[in-house]
Amino acid sequence: MIKIAVLGYGTVGSGVVEVIEKNRDMVNKKSGEELEIKYILDLREFPGDPYESKIVHDFGRILADDEVRILCETMGGVGAAYDFTRQALAAGKSVCTSNKELVAAHGPELLALAREHCCNYLFEASVGGGIPIIRPLNYSLTAERIEAITGILNGTTNYILSKMEYEGADYDAVLREAQEKGYAERNPEADVEGHDACRKIAILSSLMTGKNVDYRKIYTEGITKVEPLDFAYAKQMGMSIKLLALSKEAGDKTLAMVSPFLIDAGHPLHMVNGVFNAVFVRGNMLGDSMYYGRGAGKLPTASAVVSDVIDCARHIGKVIMCFWDAEEADLLSIDQVERRFFFRVKTEGREKAAELFGRELKEVRLASAPDECGLVTSVMTEADFAERYGKLAGVTAGGRLRIEG
Repeated sequence: MIKIAVLGYGTVGSGVVEVIEKNRDMVNKKSGEELEIKYILDLREFPGDPYESKIVHDFGRILADDEVRILCETMGGVGAAYDFTRQALAAGKSVCTSNKELVAAHGPELLALAREHCCNYLFEASVGGGIPIIRPLNYSLTAERIEAITGILNGTTNYILSKMEYEGADYDAVLREAQEKGYAERNPEADVEGHDACRKIAILSSLMTGKNVDYRKIYTEGITKVEPLDFAYAKQMGMSIKLLALSKEAGDKTLAMVSPFLIDAGHPLHMVNGVFNAVFVRGNMLGDSMYYGRGAGKLPTASAVVSDVIDCARHIGKVIMCFWDAEEADLLSIDQVERRFFFRVKTEGREKAAELFGRELKEVRLASAPDECGLVTSVMTEADFAERYGKLAGVTAGGRLRIEG
């Protein structure tokens, strides 16, 4: 029998307990061992909870118990979660986590510590909730050179953008609705400013390159400047607006970024709506593949944590290889990246835009916005666009959007 401890009895932690208990027969069969939750660590009391007898408040008790071989870290943050994870791995106990902040900040260090002490640090649930993506990159696609990863990695922002697109809703109103439904936190900054997606693409980029992609160096832009009228223009062009997190090979460098993009109807991520997430992967031999499902939520995320628990149970005393070294990846400045751009100008600024960007600008008009027009540039670098666009101050009618593909 293998004993397990769950660190943190919040949404995901309670889900982990539920998945293991409800699917006990299947979990044990696939593990090849009988699994039992011995401890649940939390600062709070849970009177009347069916697992109240397993609640403990002292991590030292778990650490000292040789029966506990696997820990599920569902606390979040990089404070106590980091300290407890380090201590557990140093004691030869495997750790399975949903904590994207911790994985993005300390992944290489914790993986090296696990290797040193012949245990495992697994983090399938840290990206995409219940969508299997970490394991495919580590196992199924190991024969591939991954050339690009593009994902819708945050369900909150995808829900907001979908509502704005299909219902013409205002950003603030949809955000309030998302908070009421539990899709968005009371402080939604991590989601709407792109920080959550940034950490996730940092993890995927690190697995793609085998080197450490520092999330703090990734260009990140959220959705707070996207307006309902932008979706009207997008529809006129047969496009949609999505918050994309992407990573691509760029010669001997790596491009990683998070930003709202216009994508056309032929893009695989075009019809990913609501709280769903998807990850689009391009390999040099396989070509394109996509992984789709619920990117968050109690049970989808918990299911991914438990899948790692089963993997750890199958490999007690053995290290599951993960190619993510501490060496820093060389990131390409987005200033050098070439793409097309969409922007809006007031009618009186149309001629000035043509002088700055050339006559090849494609014009998009809306009957509902007679005092402005949308413009699509030819392919140019980010730096070139920023310089020219900056000279339009005073005549722009909204923000700008990048075009993917």
